[in-house]
Amino acid sequence: MKINYLFRGNRFLILACLSGFLLALSFPRFDFSACAWLALIPLFLVIDEKPFAGGFWTGFCFFAAALYWVNIVMTTYGGMNLFFSFAAYLMLCVYLALYFGAATWSAWRLRKAFGLPYWLSLPFLWVAAEYLRSFLFSGFPWVNLGYSQYRHLLMIQSADLFGVYSLTFLIILVNAGLAHFYAVIRNRSLRMQDGLVVAVLIGCFSANVFYGIYRLEQSPDVREKSIHAVVVQGNIDQSIKWDPAYQKATLERYQRLSEEAVAKERADLVIWPESAAPFYFNEGEELSDMVRGIPGKIDAELLFGAPAYEISNRRARYLNSAFLMSKAGKELGRSDKIHLVPFGEYNPFGRFFPFLEKMVAGIGDFSPGTIKPLPFEKGKAGVLICFEAIFPEIARNYTRKGCDLLVNITNDAWFGHSSAPFQHLSMTLFRAVENRVWIARAANTGISAFIAPSGRVVSQTGIFKTLSLSAEIGLGSRATLYNRIGDAVPAVFLLLSGLAIFTAQFRLYRKKEQAR
Repeated sequence: MKINYLFRGNRFLILACLSGFLLALSFPRFDFSACAWLALIPLFLVIDEKPFAGGFWTGFCFFAAALYWVNIVMTTYGGMNLFFSFAAYLMLCVYLALYFGAATWSAWRLRKAFGLPYWLSLPFLWVAAEYLRSFLFSGFPWVNLGYSQYRHLLMIQSADLFGVYSLTFLIILVNAGLAHFYAVIRNRSLRMQDGLVVAVLIGCFSANVFYGIYRLEQSPDVREKSIHAVVVQGNIDQSIKWDPAYQKATLERYQRLSEEAVAKERADLVIWPESAAPFYFNEGEELSDMVRGIPGKIDAELLFGAPAYEISNRRARYLNSAFLMSKAGKELGRSDKIHLVPFGEYNPFGRFFPFLEKMVAGIGDFSPGTIKPLPFEKGKAGVLICFEAIFPEIARNYTRKGCDLLVNITNDAWFGHSSAPFQHLSMTLFRAVENRVWIARAANTGISAFIAPSGRVVSQTGIFKTLSLSAEIGLGSRATLYNRIGDAVPAVFLLLSGLAIFTAQFRLYRKKEQAR
């Protein structure tokens, strides 16, 4: 009796939160991806009661469960007080949950104004909200719903059409359609027009699967030209990474791992992670000379991460960079990180609150770079530094500049033994599908990997392992619709959603005025 009473009194909150937790189960490291196709059904049972609050609490529980690792970053490596860390974490979850609430509230308003069913409106509104989240306030498109399907090659091939948003659209459509049929069965109110829902659901889902079969039959991973690449995972402890006393030992470890890798099999390109050289490489001192000598010893070109700086008008610009060295030790190019991490690499409110500092020690505020492909012997590489891999427009811009290979160098040591490194990898592989290009990923503590243009992870390391990984990878990208139009479709969805909501509000206002 008490349980029934508790459920009746809190039915709305329980079902909304259940949807959020079920969504979280579909992402790494739980990886119950099937949950994503059913997770929102409990929310739909209560959406009419409190449309904004329902979406908000679903989003809050989802992000709270999926982003728990934010506390590890802020306390363990940011040195933040546990209380303030937890407060910041809750604020982040509240902010991200607003997008869920806005989508469900908008769908409810469109239903009230025009009679549009949720299965028809919410997929468009949800994609619009995810797209808005990808760039508003610097953008944070982490764990978009479509990423939950990263392990299913058949399902993710449509990313070369409309990006990860194609999967998000389909997931919301299926959830809303199934909820619609649950309501029909419960109310015993089957109508002729319900057949349209069946046709749309089966048609869209089948089209996505058959498109995946079609794409995979075209052997998207095969290329005429290839190279033998090595990624080196140094596993340098974050607590000593920037300590000058350990800099030489760090380079010696990377050199040893590189030499051991090429001793087994000759390599064309060796890749070290983000900030593998934890000093200003362009200062040209002893440690820089040590790095310059390594390509000759391993007889391979070397791509590695290191901070850099430029002096302009007597002011220094600090850069999070990737350098490419020839076999002779000559610098072939430098690529600088474009999308910086707020509070990690720069203080976004520094102009207004100069007393606020970054959470990451070692380097001052970084400045953003621009798209600069790095020319190696057999082609050009586009470098995605750290969480740039979750921003599809950066990878797209590199391939449009003629890059034959994408390289993701990162330092996921910040995340500890959490699900974040696995989430990061799951999002990175979509960049390969969207642009039909190979990706070589070198991470300091893992997960290092080679990703084929189909989204197949050819090989990967564990986390917090000291090792290297090698593979024969293809060169060259293939033309895709996504590479041509980018995020034009979700941008149109956002525009149409805004117009539809404005029109709905105006229509409801007119009805209210006429009723007086």
